[in-house]
Amino acid sequence: MELKKEIAKGLLSIEAVFLRPEEPFTWASGIKSPIYCDNRLTLTAPDVRTMVEHGLMQVVQENYPDCEVLMGTSTAGIAHAAIVGHLMDLPMGYVRSSAKDHGRTNQIEGKLLPGQKVVVIEDLISTAGSAIDCVKVLREAGAEVLGIASIFTYGMKKGLTRLAENDVKNVSLCNLDALVEVAAETGYIKAEDKERILKFRDNPSDEGWMRGDK
Repeated sequence: MELKKEIAKGLLSIEAVFLRPEEPFTWASGIKSPIYCDNRLTLTAPDVRTMVEHGLMQVVQENYPDCEVLMGTSTAGIAHAAIVGHLMDLPMGYVRSSAKDHGRTNQIEGKLLPGQKVVVIEDLISTAGSAIDCVKVLREAGAEVLGIASIFTYGMKKGLTRLAENDVKNVSLCNLDALVEVAAETGYIKAEDKERILKFRDNPSDEGWMRGDK
């Protein structure tokens, strides 16, 4: 089984991802979604965690071989950056969502020198807003950001557009296409639900997917 499907199977098995097209989740934005993702749960499942961290290491080695520093997004990417940094014997740090209001008022935690080649470790890419913000902070600090290594991406158009506009490469271990394929193969969802879920991905603001619109 290819790695994307292995990761998908692992995420589903520990309920880090829920697919519920018949009873959609409501996101903070108000959007009705057939999927909910909480990759933090991978940290509490050693077998899946091992697969994820070695997968992220492979992504960095194959796609960003010149990487000198790993930087996690706050807060979900921090633990993954630390584990992968340990596996690769690389320094790591993380980027806060905003600068501290005390002490040295850092926004970047950990040593980072101007010109160092950095890979951002992220757990989830949806609209890519938080990941792009992280990249911008690192670039402003003088880092050369090679790209992002993430666990999962929805593949939403808005996220892909943002990444392209900011000249940011992302490589994910798993995506929604692989996830729904595995979910259908294992009976987690009905085969006909695959198209509905992918329709949501293609236009999250259109609730037609819930009615089965073509």
